[in-house]
Amino acid sequence: MTDREPARGTGGPTRVAAIDCGTNSIRLLVADVRTGQGRLARLVDVHREMRVVRLGEGVDATGRLSPGALDRTWHALAEYAAVLRGLGAVRVRMAATSATRDAQNRTDFVAMVRGVLGQDPEVITGAEEAELSFRGAVGDLLPDRGPFLVADIGGGSTELVVGRLRADAGGDGPAVEVTGRASLDIGCVRMTERVLRGDPPTPDEVAAARTWARETLASGLDGLPLAGVHRFVAVSGTATTVAAAALRLPRYDADRIHLSRIPVADVHRVAADLLRQPRAQRAVHGYMHPGRVDVIGSGALILSTLTDLVAARTSVDEVTVSEHDILDGLALSLA
Repeated sequence: MTDREPARGTGGPTRVAAIDCGTNSIRLLVADVRTGQGRLARLVDVHREMRVVRLGEGVDATGRLSPGALDRTWHALAEYAAVLRGLGAVRVRMAATSATRDAQNRTDFVAMVRGVLGQDPEVITGAEEAELSFRGAVGDLLPDRGPFLVADIGGGSTELVVGRLRADAGGDGPAVEVTGRASLDIGCVRMTERVLRGDPPTPDEVAAARTWARETLASGLDGLPLAGVHRFVAVSGTATTVAAAALRLPRYDADRIHLSRIPVADVHRVAADLLRQPRAQRAVHGYMHPGRVDVIGSGALILSTLTDLVAARTSVDEVTVSEHDILDGLALSLA
């Protein structure tokens, strides 16, 4: 990736930085944001980076962020801070999600971030997370293809949001309209630590995980306005990894994955394959990030279950996978 010179000057794009610190990974986006009156702002990527730090390791069982997890996150954040300053970002927003919301000692995390970044992180609610994920996910889609259901399967939680794009909001009105959202305490790290402990998981573990996923996801979908939804969009590392497997990519290729449309049957096939494979076999796939090897079975199971439930409630029989998500939503919010 080539880093560009900072965008400066009146009337031009603004260089911003967004950091998303989730249960499994911490990610950085530095981008130039361009705005148009009454329309969606657009991002021009300058630098993207992701590191698996597993901040939420053990939080489901202990209720606390461990010293080791905080240390791993500190090292990654310190390097991110140097990058965004070197690239001339003039606005920065950092969000922390499920693991930090759940932790009893989240003040330790906040103090650590303040010391490194010079500002506090936003420990955002599930509703805020859902809206930011939606805005990032649908920015490259045509407005007339909505309404959209967006799912963000994270390490500790899954966010569901329904909404639409407004092609021209007029004046300075919002171009994204959210009509329903749900934040559910189910994610790939939480499920792996709680249920899918085997390598590979046992049939009984898989059955228990499916029951938990179906009951939790169904309750979330039941409260959403799904009538008229035309496209189901999945974001996050779980979704992009499943897409890479479904597309039989020899290595990870973000350009081929972004906005790929994966039939429900292929999602089920990939999930079944990953759940049968021991971790050593998952690790040899060229598209697999090392930090996802142990949790991808859980994530794929959640996505597979969700596609079934969505297909039963709508006419959608495929998943559109987006490389853009809450990280892009955070950056766009700085426009």
